[in-house]
Parts: sequence; structure tokens; C-alpha cells
Amino acid sequence: MQNSRPAEFIALIALLTAMVAMSIDTMLPAMGLMARELGAANPNHEQFIIFGFFGGMLFGNLVFGPVSDSVGRKPAIFAGLVLYIAGACICAFATSFPVLIAGRMLQGFGAASPRVVSISMVRDGVAGAAMARTMSFVMSVFMLVPILAPTIGTGVLLIASWRWIFAGFVAAALLAAAWLGLRQSETLAADKRLPFTSIALFNSAREVASHPVSLGYTVAVGAIFGAFTNYLATSRQIFVDQYGQGPYFALWFGGLAVGIAISMIVNGRLVMRLGMRKLSKWAVRGFILVWAIMLPVTLATAGHPPLPFLGAAFLVSFFFSGMMFGNYNAMAMEPMGHIAGMASAFTSFLSSLVAVILGLVAGWFYDGSLTPLSVAFLSYGTIALIFSEWAERGRQRVQISAS
Repeated sequence: MQNSRPAEFIALIALLTAMVAMSIDTMLPAMGLMARELGAANPNHEQFIIFGFFGGMLFGNLVFGPVSDSVGRKPAIFAGLVLYIAGACICAFATSFPVLIAGRMLQGFGAASPRVVSISMVRDGVAGAAMARTMSFVMSVFMLVPILAPTIGTGVLLIASWRWIFAGFVAAALLAAAWLGLRQSETLAADKRLPFTSIALFNSAREVASHPVSLGYTVAVGAIFGAFTNYLATSRQIFVDQYGQGPYFALWFGGLAVGIAISMIVNGRLVMRLGMRKLSKWAVRGFILVWAIMLPVTLATAGHPPLPFLGAAFLVSFFFSGMMFGNYNAMAMEPMGHIAGMASAFTSFLSSLVAVILGLVAGWFYDGSLTPLSVAFLSYGTIALIFSEWAERGRQRVQISAS
């Protein structure tokens, strides 16, 4: 049973959910400084500060959801927070770049727990429209993080070393642990817990991989997320190094994040009337159109399109991305209701794996121009379109065979 104060419960879930975004976006202004101070061999290696975190998190997604079904929500979150704090401490005291990346991977692995398990806590207490209402409040708070976090990171750098950013992460994790331990009761009753077995997880993974709808939409969301991770990893290089917007980086990043926030609001209002499939079809085609226009402009300007034009392209494509993230994930899970927990763990793992690989590939080719990113965004949007159409054809075949 959740806390008797709904507003406090929502605030707690928002804090737990926001730890991933906080751990990424607060770092962005400091990445170049960290890489140089710790002796990174290549300017593009600073991107590993982001990709290392995502790499740890994707394996955490696979583990903590099923574990929480077995031992309870609070123990799973506490375990994740302990690992998160350990990773942050390793980063804070790192004396070499490889040690920093190892700490970020551990931090990402631990951060997966509050992110994944907190959603299960909401599902334990409420369902249906009530859950949707609760999550809408949670996401409203969550969307403040990418808008504010880079400004916080910049503020820390003005008065202290980048290492103090990790001290802030430790403080946030300790606050979350204390709040959870003192104010929130366990939401998963002992008689509803399920034994964790690797066989059950493997069987769920096999079922997802063999179902065209689940697999197709999982790969599609991974492709779009791959474009977004590429942006996260290279945003500092683009705005600070390439366009000289160092003092205004936090404003650019926060302002462009508004595109996703608006998308969530619009999608929530239209999805019941138009449906997930129609909105997703429009969104992926709009995303492709933006970068089909952007690529020739980028080539014509030797990889340096006008900054206002670039900002508009990011803003509009993030709006379309926000629609695809939610709808693709929901459609991937539609056929998996009978194994929702295990299937959610595997689809999160697979989509994150696709995203990290695609983001790494695109980021590695960054050369001080926008051409590699434009090619990647256009290509990844096309991949999402291909796999989403394949998923829809698979859904139609399943419906025909069932009838």
C-alpha cells in the first residue's frame, strides 16, 4: 500500500525516476573538462561519459525489474542506490579516464533500479486511468530535470571542481533512500512475489524476439533512442566547441528539451482520439522529413548549418521523438500482457542495447561538423520506419491467422 499522502508519493516517485536524467544532463557542461583533466586520448572519448552510463543501465534494466518481483520493491531500490553511490564515489575520486568510465558504468547499473522499480511501485498501488493520472504528474516533474540540470552543472563549475557534481549525486541518492525508507511502505505484498529464475527471463526474451510486433517496435524505439543518445553525447561538442555557445549551453539544451515536454502533452491529448499507430506513423515520417531537409543544408554549409536552423531542426525532431518513445514502447508490450514484467525488462534491455550501439557509431564519426549526425538521424529514422511497418504487417498476419 502506498503512502497515505498521494502528493508525497508522486514526489518520491518523480525523484526516483528522475535520477537517470539527472545523472546524465548535469554532467554535460563538464564533460570536456573531465576528459581533458583525466587524459582522454581523443576528443570524442568524452562521449563515453554518457555511453558508459547507458551501458551499465541497460544491464540494470534486465536485472532489477525481475529481482523486485522476487524480493520486493524497496530492497531492490536500496540495492540499486548503494551501487549508484559506489559508482559516483569512484567517479569523484577517479585519477584516470578509464576509472571514471568504470565508475559511470556502475553508476548507470545502479540507477536502473529506481527508474524501473519505481514504476512498478505505482502499478502496485493503482491501475488503469488512476495509474495514467499518477504517471502524468510524475512526468510533469520529471520533465523539469533536462531543463534545469545543465544549469545546475554549470553553476557547480563556476564555484568548484567537476568532482563536486558527483557529490551532489551521492546526496540525492541518500535523500531518496532516506525518504523511501522512512516514509514509504513496501508496495508488493509477500504473497504476490514471484521467484526469480533465469529460465523465466530467457523464455520471455525468446517470446519477445519471436513476436514481430514486440520485436519490431522494440528495435524501432531503439533506433530513435539511438539518435537521441547520439545527441546527448555530442551536444556539448556541438554547441560549445563547434558553435561557441559555452555560456549559453544550458539554455540551448534546456530549451530544446521543451520539445519533448510539449510532445508528451500533445500525445496525451490526441492518443485516445487518433490512436497510437496513426500518431506514430505521422511522427516517424515527420522526423525523417526534418532530417531529409537538414542533410542537404548541412552538406551545402560544409557541416555548419546556421545555428537557428539547427535549433529548429532539433526542436521539431525531439517533438516527434517524444511521440514515438511512448507509443512504440506501449505497442511493443501489447502482445506481452501475460508476461508483462519479464517482457518489459527484456524490451528495455534490447531497445537500450540498440540505442547505445547506434549512438556510439554515430558519435565516433563526429568530426567538428553536423554531417555525421545528420546522416545518423536520417538513417535511424528510416530504420524506425522500416521496423515499425514490419511490426504492423506482423500484427495483421497474427490477426488474420487468429480469425
